[in-house]
Amino acid sequence: MEELTITPADVKKQKPAPEVLGFGKYFTDHMFLMDYTRGRGWHDPRIVPYGPIALDPSAVVFHYAQEVFEGMKAYRTVSGEIRLFRPMDNFRRLNDSCDRLCIPRLREADLVEYLKELIRVEADWVPAREGTSLYIRPFIIATEAALGVHASATYLLSIILSPVGSYYPEGINPVKIYVEDQDVRAVRGGTGYVKCGGNYAASLRAGERAEASGYTQVLWLDGVHRRYVEEVGSMNVLFKIDGRIITPALTGSVLPGITRRSCLDLLRDWGYTVEERALAAEELFQAAEEGKLEEAWGSGTAAVISPIGEMQWGERHAVINRGKIGDLTQKLYDTLTGIQWGREPDPYGWTVRV
Repeated sequence: MEELTITPADVKKQKPAPEVLGFGKYFTDHMFLMDYTRGRGWHDPRIVPYGPIALDPSAVVFHYAQEVFEGMKAYRTVSGEIRLFRPMDNFRRLNDSCDRLCIPRLREADLVEYLKELIRVEADWVPAREGTSLYIRPFIIATEAALGVHASATYLLSIILSPVGSYYPEGINPVKIYVEDQDVRAVRGGTGYVKCGGNYAASLRAGERAEASGYTQVLWLDGVHRRYVEEVGSMNVLFKIDGRIITPALTGSVLPGITRRSCLDLLRDWGYTVEERALAAEELFQAAEEGKLEEAWGSGTAAVISPIGEMQWGERHAVINRGKIGDLTQKLYDTLTGIQWGREPDPYGWTVRV
């Protein structure tokens, strides 16, 4: 592990009040940077004052979108200590994304230690109010100044931090989602299973259509048959149908969510039958019409758990659990956030003390 250098910021920002945090609006005083040079590897890890990054206009990232990122959080527990939630899993997934985008891999254990040091420097930025956390955004961009479709010879890794409140203005209240039947998010063999900006840019048009029609999120169907449910917006999606938990299988076009994996571990331990399989929109809406669709929710780092209260697919409309959060959805949210904020024991070893 290469030695980390720290350059303190000369001027510190005023910290926002917890009630105005929102999501992704404020950023801390420092950031982490590390460079990659072909033939030398990853080098010069450093914590520096937060600020603009200078890039040549011909940098590969601008023209060929060679970049990846992650999303994770740090939490202030009830005892005042700071904890991360499954950071090694996030950095393993970052490396999986790097493999797909031809970006050199990093040592995951080193990244965890660098992140811990960055958070120690910014400890005062970790909010303590219930429902708040410190969002962590690691990202890697291709920086070589050259036009031509090829993998870059140089890269920059950065980690920035943002104190946040609820991801959705609705908070934990159920959201309305619209089944997208025009645009496609991903196909097997593509980049649907990695976190790269192109996936999200391609989702914006459908998201804007849904928002204009009064919906919070889009429910994506598979890109080949346009029949099978895949993800909801920027999250994985799970359904309780006739007592069973059903979620789309990870077949290469669905992001392998860490919150999703945590949900499935909890649900299996609670005795639920969990099915990871293809789920057709027709089956989903038929279950709703027969009264068998009991609960539905999205899962992801940003929102943790987002209950779904209504769904629209063409002319078909479904209200789930009378538009209210279900008991199981609430239990998952309470358990996961309880572990993250230290209100409940962590028998899985998911949390890492900073």
